[in-house]
Amino acid sequence: MGSQLAGNVNRAGAGWWAVALCALFVAFYTASAHAQDLSELPFPLLEKVEAARQACSDFENGQFALELGAVHRIDLDGDIQRDWVLDEAGFACSTAVSLYCGTGGCMSHFLIEDRMFSLLNQGWDMANIGPFRVLLADVHGSQCDGINPTPCVVASVWDADEMVWRSTGAEWE
Repeated sequence: MGSQLAGNVNRAGAGWWAVALCALFVAFYTASAHAQDLSELPFPLLEKVEAARQACSDFENGQFALELGAVHRIDLDGDIQRDWVLDEAGFACSTAVSLYCGTGGCMSHFLIEDRMFSLLNQGWDMANIGPFRVLLADVHGSQCDGINPTPCVVASVWDADEMVWRSTGAEWE
């Protein structure tokens, strides 16, 4: 019975080590994948990250973190190529909870080819409407003649000829 108990303990210990090694692997894999995202980040977005890092450091010597999900690769303009988005909602500073976002939301930086456009928003998504890729963004209610909690959404399409986002305010009757 003693040897059976020792065998069970050894198997339990081996299981614990397997779980610990698996967790360690996941941590290193996640960190390296995250670092790879930054190493591939185009220069205009790297400048935004560096400015955020500096702002955090300047505020009581804070430590900056770029959280998972801050960098997106998604087709913004409908050409089937993945473009870049950097969401400041994924920026964190150890000494300032609201350094990057406020009641109006957070800045998102949309990069198509070499053109970067930034939008203060409370969340965004992409949709296909007819032949268009449409950027839908939840924006501050003041953009809809209201206050912060007033529901307000902007829809924008990329004009490849002019290299600009196009939107309009609907004229409801």
